[in-house]
Amino acid sequence: MKQKACQAGRIAACAGMILLGGTVRAQDPPTPSDPDPLSAVIRKNLADQAAQLDALRSELARQDQQIAQLKRALAAQEADYRALRHAVGADVLDQQRAGNVAAAGRMAAALPMPDDAAPVLQSQERPVGKAPERDQRPPEVAPIFDQPGVLTARGKLVVEPSYQFAYSSNERVALIGYTVIPAVLIGLVDARQVKTTTQTGALAFRYGVNNRMELELRVPYVYGHTDTISREIFTGSATDKVFTSHGHGIGDIEATARYQMNDGGADRPYYIGWLRVKSRTGKDPFEVTTDCVSRCVQNTTGTGLPLELPRGSGFYSVQPGLTWLFPSDPVVFFGNVSYLHNFPRSHVTRTVLAGGKEPLGTVKVGDIVDASVGMGLALNEKASFSIGYDLSLVGLTRQNGQKVAGTARSVLGTLLVGGSYRYDSKRTLNFTLGVGVTRDTPDATVTVRVPMMY
Repeated sequence: MKQKACQAGRIAACAGMILLGGTVRAQDPPTPSDPDPLSAVIRKNLADQAAQLDALRSELARQDQQIAQLKRALAAQEADYRALRHAVGADVLDQQRAGNVAAAGRMAAALPMPDDAAPVLQSQERPVGKAPERDQRPPEVAPIFDQPGVLTARGKLVVEPSYQFAYSSNERVALIGYTVIPAVLIGLVDARQVKTTTQTGALAFRYGVNNRMELELRVPYVYGHTDTISREIFTGSATDKVFTSHGHGIGDIEATARYQMNDGGADRPYYIGWLRVKSRTGKDPFEVTTDCVSRCVQNTTGTGLPLELPRGSGFYSVQPGLTWLFPSDPVVFFGNVSYLHNFPRSHVTRTVLAGGKEPLGTVKVGDIVDASVGMGLALNEKASFSIGYDLSLVGLTRQNGQKVAGTARSVLGTLLVGGSYRYDSKRTLNFTLGVGVTRDTPDATVTVRVPMMY
């Protein structure tokens, strides 16, 4: 009976399993041909949530960019604010007030701050942003010397046309005879008055190699006119005679390199070293014809003066120099010091009247030591005024190693007054008036420059 009961139980269990398997088989996932709607809804929800997350990420990135821009703008405003406070001296006033006010409260009296409290306040400050970059170039002043103080910016080209007018007069009286009584002379008189007018138009090109170095090329065109009023010796003439000569053409072309040696600033000088090389492209004094029938040394019938004025010196020259500027608000002090060396020239001949040649041998003109000093004052944002003094010491001229008769060392002194007006950021008008204070210096010199930047 027990065995039958076990078999019946087993049969019932098998039947139950068969029925359960059918139920489970009936609840299996549908085949691909019959998709489940619940799974599609879940996938759609996941896709929508992913799209929302991407949108949130994009919004966060955009907000981060806006925050960064606001931080940069805040830093720039903070730097400008600090610069303005420093310019008006508000930082010093705050430091004097903050000492006891911070300790006693807002209603405390504003007493000067002790010296030992200053480091505490300074240590609490934190720099915000980046301060504006300090201009490392020298300040601009009205240029009255040949050397500019402000160099050309990197990659910029400055074209500077200029015009110079110079006038000089010189008088010479030679007496040959003997004195009978004081103030009574019997003999011949040679009285000469020389009036020279020189006009020079030049075109200069300056290019900024970098922020500290520039190169310059200057091409001048010279026109000269001389009137010599004289009563010539050995003629016994009682009337004045006028001998006129003139000439025009390309002068001596020059090339200059300038380099700013240091970074100056307020109460700190700027130093600019420069080197100039001068050619002899202009017609020199040995090429023009001299008013002599034969050798000028032995001739007494001619004037001994050139029939045509030269446009160049006739010698190659090199001139190193140093320019300095010292800003001391509101004035800028400046100056130059240089040494001009003229190279000797061999086998020199002079052209005399009727096509003759007079050999002169080796000629060496004197070197020149030059020093100048001045000061400039800015009147407003566009106009400035400068005044200065230039002094040059000219050495002796030698021929074949010997001093040339009648030559002496010369001292040239010029008082310079100039002004500058800036039309815009690319054009400036400069004006200079020079007045000679020594006998050998031109009486008056007027120079106009118009630098234009490209």
